[in-house]
Amino acid sequence: MTAVTKADLTYVRWDHTGALRRPDWLRELGYQYSEGRASEAELRAGQDKAIREMIQKEESAGVPVITDGEMRRQSYHVSFGAAVAGYDQVLPYAYRRPAAGATREPPGRLPSGMPGPGPAIVHRLPVKERLRYVKNVILDEYKYAASVTDKPVKVSLIGPDRVWHRFEWESSKHVYPDPDSFMADVAAIDKQIIQELTDAGCQYVQFDEPSYIDHVDPSFLQAMKDRGEDSTETLSRAIRVTNEIIDAFPRMTFGVHICRGGGGGRGGRIHREGSYDAIAEQLFNELHFDRYLLEYDSDRAGGFEPLASVPKGKVVMLGLVCNNTPDVETADYLKQRLDEASKFISLEQAAIGPRCGLGSLPEDIMWRKLEVIRQVAEETWS
Repeated sequence: MTAVTKADLTYVRWDHTGALRRPDWLRELGYQYSEGRASEAELRAGQDKAIREMIQKEESAGVPVITDGEMRRQSYHVSFGAAVAGYDQVLPYAYRRPAAGATREPPGRLPSGMPGPGPAIVHRLPVKERLRYVKNVILDEYKYAASVTDKPVKVSLIGPDRVWHRFEWESSKHVYPDPDSFMADVAAIDKQIIQELTDAGCQYVQFDEPSYIDHVDPSFLQAMKDRGEDSTETLSRAIRVTNEIIDAFPRMTFGVHICRGGGGGRGGRIHREGSYDAIAEQLFNELHFDRYLLEYDSDRAGGFEPLASVPKGKVVMLGLVCNNTPDVETADYLKQRLDEASKFISLEQAAIGPRCGLGSLPEDIMWRKLEVIRQVAEETWS
């Protein structure tokens, strides 16, 4: 693999959040596996093939930091949820075939983190015992991707705040008498996962933290209040635990992807609403991340004003490209948006990319969007 420094990865000028378009044949293979009509070995071989082909395309497109496109994941929650045991009412992760005649749902709110049986972290579940680390899901992803490319490979991991928000503590006090005891186990597990990644040569870990927006969304704030939870304390606790994890690995580049979930963007369906303004000062100045991957493709995120809070040495990837519309943004439009952002943050601290995963787009549209991102990045940071 090409040798890179932490500064190289921190200042990468264009990036994507991890998920890319899964080939239709791999989707079908996943459904067949969940239905008992394909073996685990067949599924694995198909995933390996899809990852090799995707990485070749990423390299051809000039993507500076490679991902495996999340080809192995039934949900992005598996990075932690499938790595541990201890949750109650757990159902396995599975590839869900769309219902016959299903159509794309109209824009609006999606339910999020429902209680009751389901996969861990996808559903908000209690525990029956203390969490135990059982499998390093993202290490498996990293090792295979790194074996088929010379470029740096990043992997994504559900962050501590998200794990907390998908934990039914009020029904788990017989196991975890207080939030700190639960979060201490989360931190210990995350550190073991990342240590094994470090030992394997990984240099870039991205935390996925959509639940940060819970702290500005009125409906989620009310839900926390209804169960006797103080949002301010919850966010402060998550920041403290996250920094404990980051500080244990000073040579690793850490990014955080903050979005509203779902298709989001212009006309998409989302899990949460709210701009960064109310929490920007805290997130940018208290968290120890090197890179912030933010959603800025629609007015749901608010204006660029919060970027004035970003301290020197940190980089913000502006997610200016929508991930759920077939319209490909023009280079002129993206440059105009960068110019607007530059009134609040130096372009030396900026980068560009899509707001979220690109897996829901037709493949040709996905590559056209990545190409215009590359063009703008090269012309802006030549």
